[in-house]
Amino acid sequence: MNTSADLLKELRIDRKAPPPAPKSRRGLWLALAAVLVLLLLAAGAWAMFGRDKAIEVRTAPTAAIGAGTASASVLDASGYVVARRMATVSAKITGKVKEVMIEEGQRVEAGQVLATLDPIDANAERSLYSAQVGAAQSQVTGTRAQLVEAEANARRLSTLVNQQLVSKSQYDQAVAQRDSLRAQLVTAQRNAKVASDRLAIADNGVDNTVVRAPFAGVVTAKAAQPGEIVSPLSAGGGFTRTGIGTIVDMDSLEVEVEVGEQFIGRVQPKMPIEATLNAYQEWKIPGEVIAIIPTADRSKATVKVRVALNVKDPRIVPDMGVKVSFLESAKPAGAQPKNEGVRVPVAAISNREGKDYAFVVTEEDTVEQRELRLGREMGDDRQVLQGLSPGESVVLDPPAELKEGNKVKMAEDAAE
Repeated sequence: MNTSADLLKELRIDRKAPPPAPKSRRGLWLALAAVLVLLLLAAGAWAMFGRDKAIEVRTAPTAAIGAGTASASVLDASGYVVARRMATVSAKITGKVKEVMIEEGQRVEAGQVLATLDPIDANAERSLYSAQVGAAQSQVTGTRAQLVEAEANARRLSTLVNQQLVSKSQYDQAVAQRDSLRAQLVTAQRNAKVASDRLAIADNGVDNTVVRAPFAGVVTAKAAQPGEIVSPLSAGGGFTRTGIGTIVDMDSLEVEVEVGEQFIGRVQPKMPIEATLNAYQEWKIPGEVIAIIPTADRSKATVKVRVALNVKDPRIVPDMGVKVSFLESAKPAGAQPKNEGVRVPVAAISNREGKDYAFVVTEEDTVEQRELRLGREMGDDRQVLQGLSPGESVVLDPPAELKEGNKVKMAEDAAE
């Protein structure tokens, strides 16, 4: 009995699990090491690329004002480039275009053939008048031969009548014949002259079928094509062209601006100006006032002013918009220059917290924030009375994140 109980005890399941083996911490240390390496790499990358990263900027130099040059703007006005010498070239006669030899943008010289008209009618008329000239000259030749014979006969009868060998009536008849032929010769010669003049007119008619350039210039418009009818006078209906093309003398370009009546007193002839084309904002073109047109536009209360440009450049074309700054005249020689601050582009001035600032680039390629005291407007520039010195480089259009001490680099360097 005891033996069976012992056997049953041996068959009982022991539910107490043995204690687990201690867990290894090797993986935890590996993870911590990886995180530490990543932190070190991130810190190195920030130190190399983040902390010293330069902000890309554009700069412009400051310029002194009042150094004896005509640099201060007293008035700004807008206008357009115009050509004083421009022509829409047409034929002198009405005809059908045979050939057009020009294209827009082509440069032509004075007398160069631009187009030709159909010359059939002009050539036929010239041939007719040429034949009339030949007939008139033949008549002159025949009449002159008859006159030579009549004069010889009159001289012979004059001798015979003195010798009473012929009658006086025969001699008078020979003299009358001679005088008649003389009158006929004069008439024939005049007819020949008229025929020659008509032939010259016909030659001009043939020449009028050729359209030539009246002066050297550039073709800005091509108005006719082969097969079209052109006429110096419009025939109406829109089917007749009045011109072959338009030529502009680029050397005659100037600027016309309209100045308000209340400011026209600031403008004087020969006054220096600085023109800026709307297409090339950074290009300052020097020039001077040619004349003030002595009439006003009552609807706009403006006076027109003609301005000459001292630069000839193919980029300047008619009808371009232009802004003109009328500048103060240069001071006389020997006058003491007056310090009027510096001239700075408006794009370099920023307003932060109600104050005007500019960022100056130092020799270490960092920026200094300078508080400014501003003066008058000078076109696209502004007078700075305090805060900047001549020759310093200022940042144009400073970004909002730019602050004192930031490192910067020039946009040109970044492009390279």
